[in-house]
Amino acid sequence: MDFEEAADTLYAASAADFIATRNELAKQLKADGDQLGSTRLKAMRKPTVAAWVTNLVARELPDELDDLLALGDEFREATADLDGERLRELAPKRHKVLDKLAKEATKLAEQQGQKISADVGQKLRETLDAALVDPAAGDAVREGRLSSALRHVGFGVVDESGEPTNVTPLTDERRQKARERRKAETAAEEESAAARRKREKAEQEQEEREAAKKAEAKEEFEAAVSAAQQAEATVEDLDNQLDEAREALAEAQERVRRLGAELDDARRAARDAQKHSREARKRYNRL
Repeated sequence: MDFEEAADTLYAASAADFIATRNELAKQLKADGDQLGSTRLKAMRKPTVAAWVTNLVARELPDELDDLLALGDEFREATADLDGERLRELAPKRHKVLDKLAKEATKLAEQQGQKISADVGQKLRETLDAALVDPAAGDAVREGRLSSALRHVGFGVVDESGEPTNVTPLTDERRQKARERRKAETAAEEESAAARRKREKAEQEQEEREAAKKAEAKEEFEAAVSAAQQAEATVEDLDNQLDEAREALAEAQERVRRLGAELDDARRAARDAQKHSREARKRYNRL
């Protein structure tokens, strides 16, 4: 078994058996000589109930999930084309597909003994919707190894009715502002080439500084996330060790209690034997 097979097996396990399954698979990978795979597997987080159900969908309903992701592609194409009519047609289909898939997922989970609360059902639907909206989220859901539910605010370029957000009827006031903007743009174009190049250079330098800051912030964020994940894995490992130690302590305490009771019984038996011995000696001496 390699790491990928172990990871798939781990996230196919029931939520209740996740920790035990992870430990067993990690030991197997280590025994097979894959120390890196064993370490990576130990760092994998236990899925929430919503994430577990989503992973179940990826395994048991792959065709239905592909239909959902394909619908997301249609939404993105219509959004890029600013096709409001097409977006209005797709909106009810989006809700219908999400409702159907969430219902089937709930049924699958309950067949495996996992009850789905209203909160979990909402998080499941939000995760499926995120997969529809975001290709990266779709790939993550399809992989079937989520540890947490996902959420997306929407496509970000359409309003609630499905219209592109930048298609808005112009009022007289908006027309006037548009004219003023065009006049300002014309005035700016009449500036000298040297002044324009200077402004553009300053803007470019500012963008480069901002990009550098953003890249640095991203590196710090990724490092912080990695450190947090490692810390969480350490905590979970120590928690498992503590549980094992507590179990061993309970067994030792029970053994101490049992041996103590046996010792008390043995002492009583010894006292009785000594008493009988003294009485027997007295009878013997009287003979």
